[in-house]
Amino acid sequence: MSRRARTIKRPQIRPDAKYQSVVLSKMINKVMLNGKKSTAERIVYGAMDIMEQQGSKSPLTDTELAIRNVTPQLKVKSRRVGGATYQVPVEVSQTVGLSLALRWLVDSARARSGKSMAEKLAAELSDASKGQGVTIKKRDDTHRMAEANRAFAHYRW
Repeated sequence: MSRRARTIKRPQIRPDAKYQSVVLSKMINKVMLNGKKSTAERIVYGAMDIMEQQGSKSPLTDTELAIRNVTPQLKVKSRRVGGATYQVPVEVSQTVGLSLALRWLVDSARARSGKSMAEKLAAELSDASKGQGVTIKKRDDTHRMAEANRAFAHYRW
């Protein structure tokens, strides 16, 4: 990664076929393993169907609410100053926050035991939309760590 030049933004990702949502398309890409996009689509759309069967009025709005609840505002970055390494709290941009939220949701869904991936993802999304679950705890831990290291904020670059 270059230290000088800013990264060039890639063209916008295409929305998914069923819901016409860019966020859902990004989630499908995060779920995808070994280039098997059709399997990832089946998993995500299956999770949406399960959420709908469980009484969700609109699974898309619940998914977006879950992602909004999980997206971190702050994170810590290591900064080396004079032989010591400090955990410096920095604000998270919108794109990085979305990427972190999706990664945390998919990882915690994979870590759940039993059942199919679609059921695990549906359970994780519904937990996150209610403001509970492993992913919300991860976001809270990240915020708590940033708050604890607020004294080192002047080392921000």
